[in-house]
Amino acid sequence: MVLLPHRLFSSFLRRITLLAMCILAPQLLHAAEASPERLERIKLDLLSKIETYRKTGQVVNDKLFSFSELAYEEKETARFLTGLLEQNGFRIKRGVGGLPTAWIATWGNGKPVIALGSDVDGVPKTSQKPGVAWREPLVDGAPGHGEGHNSGQAVNIVAALALKEIMTRERLPGTIVLWPGVAEELLGGKAFLVRAGVFRDVDFVLFNHVGNNLGTGWGQGFGTGLVSIEYTFTGESAHAAAAWHGRSALDAVEIMNTAWNFRREHLRPEQRSHYVITDGGDQPNVVPSRASVWYYIREMDFENIRKNVKIADDIAAGAALATGTQITRRVVGSAAPRHFNRPLAEAAQRNIERVGLPAWTEEEQRFAKAVQALVEQPQTGLNTSLAGLRPPVPVSGPSDDIGDVTWIVPTITISYPANIPNLPVHHWSAAIAMATPIAHKGVISGAKAVGLTALDLLLQPALGHAAKDYFSNVQSRAGTYVQFLGPDDAPVLDRNQQTTARYRPLLEKFYYDPERYDTYLDQLGVRFPQFSKP
Repeated sequence: MVLLPHRLFSSFLRRITLLAMCILAPQLLHAAEASPERLERIKLDLLSKIETYRKTGQVVNDKLFSFSELAYEEKETARFLTGLLEQNGFRIKRGVGGLPTAWIATWGNGKPVIALGSDVDGVPKTSQKPGVAWREPLVDGAPGHGEGHNSGQAVNIVAALALKEIMTRERLPGTIVLWPGVAEELLGGKAFLVRAGVFRDVDFVLFNHVGNNLGTGWGQGFGTGLVSIEYTFTGESAHAAAAWHGRSALDAVEIMNTAWNFRREHLRPEQRSHYVITDGGDQPNVVPSRASVWYYIREMDFENIRKNVKIADDIAAGAALATGTQITRRVVGSAAPRHFNRPLAEAAQRNIERVGLPAWTEEEQRFAKAVQALVEQPQTGLNTSLAGLRPPVPVSGPSDDIGDVTWIVPTITISYPANIPNLPVHHWSAAIAMATPIAHKGVISGAKAVGLTALDLLLQPALGHAAKDYFSNVQSRAGTYVQFLGPDDAPVLDRNQQTTARYRPLLEKFYYDPERYDTYLDQLGVRFPQFSKP
């Protein structure tokens, strides 16, 4: 072996590096500046590839539906999804952001880094047999997918696997990242991921959420941001009928709730707030020495959220003072007001219009109307026309912790038509369609819209530049991100442990086995659509 002097060796390395760059540069330039003809060819190939993953989408959708896992308890969901992605060449990092069921799956190298996300947790007491037009829980009182979060990762996995094939064949630089929105129903996931820096190196986020149409929007999304806080009062127990030295923590909770309800009249109409008493004592003849109340405090912007949290804190302190008790508080979760990226939304809308809505069968339409009639809602059936690009709609309403991500990296949400219109959300009826051909078709439509938009970012750098310009120079004028989590706030991981311990053994016998059954409906013996009990 001939050893070169250090200086000559360094010069040799530089020359080799320059030679490699000269060889690779045309390829990278070609990939980054795709002609309209090449872009169209690759998009057609992607749409064709996605069709080959219909079975994968159905299995992922039905598997997650059968697990029916609540916030922070998405253990089977995480195990199944990460195993599937690992088998397909993705690098997995588990337990991210201090969340045991959160994970990151990564494939590819270089820029841009495109993160595909969707929520995975279920809703309490929404267990429901799919594909039947009547109320029938799989397990009475158990959780279920009464919003449809079982379907979003199916959208992402189908899109990602198809993109992986295309990127490999075309030698496209870029990195695909998949991640779950855990504990979204508690608004207890994404703010912790943001705080942990999970999105620090991500260039764009294409989020998705189950809906009844294929669409997207930009600017301030419909709804609110919030802070979720549990207030705990500590007093002194006593015999309720014979001892007068007691200090009732439950009295403090009731005073706080009464004071808040009176104060509502003098808060902005845009605010939304709700509470549940999570601990009210043990038995009537013992003065409760401990009691807790859990609040969701929602508003339209960071400033007013912060103001209302301060009001709630002051009321809690007043209730403690009035009852001679002590007060502690903990933040259970938070969600920033959402602000979506306009250039990304406009690009996604063009792809949405290309994909269009699924071709619903007459039986699927009839079934949708039957479910709508079941819950006494307008019997419009499944949507047959696109809603169009949603401009900013600053109207008060629900929250989603994707809002935190939108202030860290250019982000949009694409909704896809996997559920039936006009149904109440967080309700058992919203689970009926979520393991049926309606959901399976909606997943593929969503995967096509997500996949095509990711391709635009991979092959049209001008789109990425426009998205980042909007993020830096337009969105910045709409507000400044406020991290409502404190440095010591930790996820409340035990929130659903007791419920899960009670119902998981009962639900396990309903877990979907794709090795034995083609679909989950087949496993349950449902001949879709069923309109009346056999």
